[in-house]
Amino acid sequence: MSDPTPAQPEEEPALETAQGTAVPAAPDPLPTAVPVVTPVVIGDRERYLAAVEALAGGEGPVAVDAERASGFRYSQRAYLIQVFRRGAGTFLFDPPAVGSFAELQEAIGEVEWVLHAASQDLLCLREVGLDPVTIFDTELGARLAGLPRVGLGAVVESTLGLHLAKEHSAADWSTRPLPASWLTYAALDVELLVDVRDEIAALLAADDKLELAEQEFAAVLKRETPEPRTDPWRRLSGLHSVRGQRSLAVARELWLARDAYAREIDSAPGRLLPDSSLIVAARALPASKRELAALQGFHGRASRSQIDRWWAAIEAGRTTEDLPVLRSTEDVIPPPRSWADRNPEADRRLRAAKPAVQRIAEERRIPLENVVIPEHLRRLAWNPPAETTPESIGDALRALGARPWQIDATAQTIAQAFVDASQGPVEADESGS
Repeated sequence: MSDPTPAQPEEEPALETAQGTAVPAAPDPLPTAVPVVTPVVIGDRERYLAAVEALAGGEGPVAVDAERASGFRYSQRAYLIQVFRRGAGTFLFDPPAVGSFAELQEAIGEVEWVLHAASQDLLCLREVGLDPVTIFDTELGARLAGLPRVGLGAVVESTLGLHLAKEHSAADWSTRPLPASWLTYAALDVELLVDVRDEIAALLAADDKLELAEQEFAAVLKRETPEPRTDPWRRLSGLHSVRGQRSLAVARELWLARDAYAREIDSAPGRLLPDSSLIVAARALPASKRELAALQGFHGRASRSQIDRWWAAIEAGRTTEDLPVLRSTEDVIPPPRSWADRNPEADRRLRAAKPAVQRIAEERRIPLENVVIPEHLRRLAWNPPAETTPESIGDALRALGARPWQIDATAQTIAQAFVDASQGPVEADESGS
């Protein structure tokens, strides 16, 4: 007897608009994720030690997340640390109240930690003594697996079929007490993460990408804290509009004064004076405190209450003999849009290599910036090895910090593109990058 004809999926019923035109009905929304238990914050040693014991007795990887107060505080310290482990549950810790996390580190330090965008949290976790040996980064894993969107909410939807509300991601987590809705948000950031990890690991394994993903995770874990910038004040938004060394000196002194005060009161600098106010004052070079206060565009929470501080900075900039150079002396290369005039050979190399590497990215279904870091490719094109061979290109990539899988995937292609560029014209790259 033959099998019956399989049932066909029912079509979505059509809806009538006011004009009578039929449109498909909207699909049912995904179920919203909710925590297993009502989350509470642990802020005393007794409950903290009980939570550590429970986590030590759990099984499998440990999901970890941290919430900071970026945009509100000067520091990047963690104001809430969330931990989940199967067989133990979800725990939310108040770092200032808990104090030492040595016992938690001892209990879970050797276990794989699951984090989403690990590089954002590792520094503040290490600040309180929490430092993993191995990690699984679900954000980076999602990129390598070829998922189109890699924010945690999007990844949870695509892997688990759940809607994850993300409305508190930019909240001031130094607030006390923390609202209940924020705690629900924080708990879900780790409660689903181990399940997400398993789904992404399966996708990576199916595409034979698990080994390269592990190299990427290890690189994130080993990445050293970047050295402070030589002239951090040069990151002022709008600084390009400031002309002349004297005005630059005023901009620098204002930035330094704002940074020192922000550090002193633990406030985000931009909440005291926005960058635009510093630029307005640097361009105007007011001759008196009264002129400074009257400047249109000079505003901010501390613009008037700290007017003496800002005026002192302006006077320092107006009288200093330590004038800044017009351009930063940091190791930077010019933007590629200027290469055709400044370094035509480098321009040809970059325009030949980019589409060749793009093809590799498309074949592997990995974003281009993960196959080869754009800055690495630009530096190679601007200053290539003396001999253009796959081996020399591989050595140069390794020196820049490329992982073995990236070198294996791209060194020969980049070398060939550079050779081709030296032998003839290359089609223009309209991206300008």
